[in-house]
Amino acid sequence: MAKSKAERGRFSSRKKMDVVLRVLRGDDLDLVSREAGITAATVSAWRDQFVASGQAGLKSRATDGRDDELARLKALVGDLTMRLELSREAVQRLRGGAPLATGRSTR
Repeated sequence: MAKSKAERGRFSSRKKMDVVLRVLRGDDLDLVSREAGITAATVSAWRDQFVASGQAGLKSRATDGRDDELARLKALVGDLTMRLELSREAVQRLRGGAPLATGRSTR
């Protein structure tokens, strides 16, 4: 689909934000789109994206250096758990399927 002749080229994110904020503040969508030289559908799509991004931004918490460390440690715990399970399975196979001895050592 070709752009209308009135529709200009690419807009910066700052210009898009200014257009969307005007609409959100109550300016008429058709008037704002005409002044910006773009279709009302384009302005409406920008508005929807802007609101959705704002909502997503409010849902997430701020990240810091601890998040990377936490992810690394979780991966380490997962790896160690897997190794432990594999080791237990190998010991069980070596003992012929008999469960590991429980209780105290005889030494």
